[in-house]
Amino acid sequence: MKELDLEKIELIVYDFDGVLTDNRVLVDQNGTEAVFCHRGDGLAISLIKKMDKPQVIISTETNAVVKVRANKLAIDVIHGVEDKLSVLTKYCQERGVDLNDVLYVGNDINDLEVMKAVGYPVAPQDASQTILDIAQVIVPQNGGDGVIRKLYDNLLIKKN
Repeated sequence: MKELDLEKIELIVYDFDGVLTDNRVLVDQNGTEAVFCHRGDGLAISLIKKMDKPQVIISTETNAVVKVRANKLAIDVIHGVEDKLSVLTKYCQERGVDLNDVLYVGNDINDLEVMKAVGYPVAPQDASQTILDIAQVIVPQNGGDGVIRKLYDNLLIKKN
């Protein structure tokens, strides 16, 4: 497992489904979708902000629930993304951030290329095997069950 060098991490990026959620969706008879998010992740995100570490959600999900959650957390969000690597590369270029200084938390094959490109690929323990095989850090928590909180508690604050 790679040591997280908090001083070198300039940006933390989260996938939404399977990281901030348990990858399930509740659909009612009217087609309205809802997801469960862990409040501990919200607290961890606010604590990470106090460390002056910018954070962003980048998701392929088109449902507005992604934006609503990001707005509640007061972090940037880009959703409805087909090519996460291109979007992240542009986002980093605009902010002068090197991809080697990015921590990315992802869980499935749509995160593969971007996770190969960043310096700190991180995954929850229930990520797809393809992602687990390339993750340098595996958080001992399932997606939607406090992955960011566990990352903060077990890895990030130990370096701070």
